[in-house]
Amino acid sequence: MAQFMLILFENPGDFASMAPEQIQQVIEKYSAWGAKLGMEGKIAGGHKLTEDGGRKLDRKGSVITVTDGPYTESKEVIGGIYIVKAKDYAEACELAKTCPHMEYGRIEIRQIDFMGQPES
Repeated sequence: MAQFMLILFENPGDFASMAPEQIQQVIEKYSAWGAKLGMEGKIAGGHKLTEDGGRKLDRKGSVITVTDGPYTESKEVIGGIYIVKAKDYAEACELAKTCPHMEYGRIEIRQIDFMGQPES
């Protein structure tokens, strides 16, 4: 079975205006969704990312530059990822449609390439 990364995009500050009780409800939704997929054997991992903007590496010739994020190319941030198991993109899309994140942002789906190694 193939594995797909669900990349969770959100707008900066969307969750900052929420009361702690609302944030707890959101966390519970994500936890329940992840637990359901886990019981179905459809989840291989996932994590929320930290609030910092990350780093971007660019190469021009032999020079590699490192830039702190967030990046001006996007007003969105990646809030986290899930790795799901699905037979194809169609099934991965169906799994993503049920993710609580669809209430808050968008999800990009990418298939993982194990480069000849066995899938875990």
